[in-house]
Amino acid sequence: MKGSFNRLLSSKWGWLGLLAVLLLVNILASVLYLRLDLTKEKRYTLSKATRNLLTSLDDDMQVDVFLKGEFPSGFRKLANSTAEFLQLLKDRNGSKLHYRFVSPEEKMPGTEALYADTLISMGAVPINLTVQKKAGESTNIIFPVAVARYKGKEMLINLYPGASREITQNEINSAEALMEYQFAKAIDKLTNDSKPGIAYSTGNGEPTDSRPYDIMQTLGREYQFGTIDLNREGQIPKEVDVLMIVKPQQGFSESAKFKIDQFVMNGGRLLCFIDNLIAEQDSLAFKSETIAYDRNLNLTDLFFRYGIRINTDLVMDLQCDIIPFVVGGTAENPQYEFLRWNYYPLFAAAPGQPISKNLGYVAGRFVNSIDTIKVDRVQKIPLLVSSPNSRIISTPALISLNENKNEPQHEQFQKNAIPVAMLLEGEFTSLYKNRATRAQLDSLQQQSGQFMVNSSLNKMIIVADGDMVLNDYVREEGQPVPLPMGWNKYTYTEYQRQTDYGRLFIPVANREFLLNCVEYLVNDPAIIETRNKDIVLRLLDAKKVREKKSMWQFINLGLPIILVILAGLAYQQIRKNKFA
Repeated sequence: MKGSFNRLLSSKWGWLGLLAVLLLVNILASVLYLRLDLTKEKRYTLSKATRNLLTSLDDDMQVDVFLKGEFPSGFRKLANSTAEFLQLLKDRNGSKLHYRFVSPEEKMPGTEALYADTLISMGAVPINLTVQKKAGESTNIIFPVAVARYKGKEMLINLYPGASREITQNEINSAEALMEYQFAKAIDKLTNDSKPGIAYSTGNGEPTDSRPYDIMQTLGREYQFGTIDLNREGQIPKEVDVLMIVKPQQGFSESAKFKIDQFVMNGGRLLCFIDNLIAEQDSLAFKSETIAYDRNLNLTDLFFRYGIRINTDLVMDLQCDIIPFVVGGTAENPQYEFLRWNYYPLFAAAPGQPISKNLGYVAGRFVNSIDTIKVDRVQKIPLLVSSPNSRIISTPALISLNENKNEPQHEQFQKNAIPVAMLLEGEFTSLYKNRATRAQLDSLQQQSGQFMVNSSLNKMIIVADGDMVLNDYVREEGQPVPLPMGWNKYTYTEYQRQTDYGRLFIPVANREFLLNCVEYLVNDPAIIETRNKDIVLRLLDAKKVREKKSMWQFINLGLPIILVILAGLAYQQIRKNKFA
């Protein structure tokens, strides 16, 4: 065999044949894409939806990643993972996709403005991270975001969604698992010229002041957003893809309910944030007690027909937010202390669904529980649930500030995973089947509509808290300044003192939860499914690493060098013995 190979190389035609084979292999390698992903969770394998989006690019897309600088190890790992993922995207369409890493402290080309200022105006939320080191503490302002630009449009990509108060390796790992979803969603929106329509319902006491400011800003950047008064409009326009009902305070008429029902029957998506009880923190500003009671919104039968019931109760949880309480002092000079307020629960994602997966805590205020009703062809999936240390109190409920004078009785907080947000999917039946009045049918006919008894495959999301997507505001120089939704205005002031950038830190994922709900209702289901990707966290034992640091440094650095030297000495000895 060896002699035949030598004879082949000694001939002219043999060398020409070998060159031809090498040339053919290089041509095939440049045309055919082949990469083997041997990881258990397939972390280097793109979904079909992402591959299709990359193929559809017909112009250059520039991605700027703002993770350049000196970071703690967790964010260095996130930066490296982002670079690996973008290279994976570039391997699919290298001629159209380009990326670079930029420091947010750099000046934008041709201006004196910093990239950081532009990112803040786009809605980026930097993290004020204090890292404990041997020499002391170190503070870093980190922008874990990227900006994608395509055909004159740009979109902010959050690389670290849903940050909680404590930034951990598990959260970094979750951010890496969501990376494909974040980029796929951005590419889809940049390449798609049409925007789904979202209508914010008014006319039944829904907030129209500064409290829905963050809703309008957040959804207005990515969707066609507007308002609709159900009491004045003949029907919900066909351009509306999602009807959003947020904290109504007045009962719905049968006419308004009929419009909502037929909107659902015709394929419209419903997104509701409902407070079934009158329970407001403002009521406790003048006296220490208040009674929570039913709002009588007249929506119970509608939701019951679709498969759920929002109960007239309140969820209390030991996993909760904090507010200031008067603990001493005088009437003229009271002494305040921040204490946990069990009526402000912090909810976690229910397992097994993509909407709230890998989110941080979602903050609620005076939240009701949800029960499911058996309805054929409708699936009920919890999205947000309480902690294992929660309870339910029924109405009429007495809410008193005096409850916080003593430690809560833990034996009363024994309930687990109380659902407060529910996804419904399936074929819904009209509430007005066999009961629509002649006036309702005539009104529908005047609007060129046809009465529908059943819907095709549809979906809706019902949340038993109206405050979850509203925002507080603070006053600066006499002017109201809206805060991000879910942010506690009392603790906001404390975090503001810790950062040079002002109104930036957000500890809860209310905004991300809202966006995920809307995206699930209107976007390509294949893109949403990329949220289900899991990356297994395989960390070294930090204590053992410190104890055996020298040994592992020797094994990784010194041992290979020694082996090479020994191999060289052995080779020389063998040659010496052979030719002696």
